[in-house]
Amino acid sequence: MNLTNSCIITNDVKRLSEFYEKVLQIDAEFYGEDYAVFKVGDNSLSIFDLKAHEIIAPGSAQAELNKSIILEFNVENVDEEYERLKKMNIDWVKAPTTQSWGSRSFYLRDIDGNMISFYTHIM
Repeated sequence: MNLTNSCIITNDVKRLSEFYEKVLQIDAEFYGEDYAVFKVGDNSLSIFDLKAHEIIAPGSAQAELNKSIILEFNVENVDEEYERLKKMNIDWVKAPTTQSWGSRSFYLRDIDGNMISFYTHIM
């Protein structure tokens, strides 16, 4: 089994996709105005419009309410990524910190409130 895709449901696909294009430095592939995909390594991150999702599975999702999932991105140098992203207007959760399990990471929220972690293994 492989986890191949994570999908964020949003009220504004264009706005959220523009945010992720800046943060990830990857261009989104758009499939109409209601669906965008970022190829991230062997996996994908999708951005999907809430109204379009309602057609598929009515009442099953609410945008901008996530407080339990973290999207984690392994990067080559977490401190360099932090310095790059500090120039953006970002909702910071935690500055770079070395964790007891051997990684260094920082946390932020996207413009819909979803938490993101960038990390580097250091041990």
